[in-house]
Amino acid sequence: MSDVSNRNPKTELGSEQPWFVLSAARHYDLITSQDPAISHFYSFEADQSQGLTFAIPDGCIDILFDCSAPQAKVCGTTLAARSADLTHQHRYFGIRFAMGVMPDFLQTDIAELIDKEVNWLELAPNSDSLLAQITEQTDARNQAKLFEGFINGRSHRQTSALTHQAMKLLRETHGNLKINDLETHTGYSRRTLQRQFAEDLGLSPKTFSRIVRCQNAIHDINRHTDVVLSDLAFDLGFSDQSHFQREFKKFVNATPVEYLNKLQGHGYQERIRRV
Repeated sequence: MSDVSNRNPKTELGSEQPWFVLSAARHYDLITSQDPAISHFYSFEADQSQGLTFAIPDGCIDILFDCSAPQAKVCGTTLAARSADLTHQHRYFGIRFAMGVMPDFLQTDIAELIDKEVNWLELAPNSDSLLAQITEQTDARNQAKLFEGFINGRSHRQTSALTHQAMKLLRETHGNLKINDLETHTGYSRRTLQRQFAEDLGLSPKTFSRIVRCQNAIHDINRHTDVVLSDLAFDLGFSDQSHFQREFKKFVNATPVEYLNKLQGHGYQERIRRV
């Protein structure tokens, strides 16, 4: 049995989009940030010759710049695997905010971004110059610096203390915590938890916990080639293997076995280049 019981609640990449990595023509460049509101920056050239790229639920807001167009869009978390609109041989630069972070400069509510993609300039008017600067720049590290300069001193909408506590509990337990357990740990009722989550994240506690479980599952499969899927399903609190397979298929667009075979055939970890 592989050791999957001691996971860090914050994965190495924060929240992951593995199909983006696998669709990279060469390397998927990863840049870390000192800003705790940002999970990481990333850059890649899309190779769509092998088929569609899928976005999976991650609980995050991304800003994705198409440097070949040039244009940008703001992407809310998906609720199931959904095809991502990428153009073959276009170069992309992205910012993935940490789970639950809503940048204040985006002129919308977080719930309005769930399962949607919106033009960047609609939500961040008067940002034409930043769009031009980032898409004209060819070095991902310089693009990251440009964006960090843009958000320096800008605020992010804070989640309530209750949502923050509940998110922490769900991440520490890898999403394996039921709503009645959240009530016990937080001292608040189910109704209050659901209302506060909807206001802060645009999600229910149950949906957030499912996203966390999905992210933990792909994190373990990505890093443990000898992972025993039945053990992983048990550790993540699934009632049985078939339940795990159905949930994984919905969220990732592949069964766990299909996904594992895809990783092994395409050198997932070797594609990620930290710059």
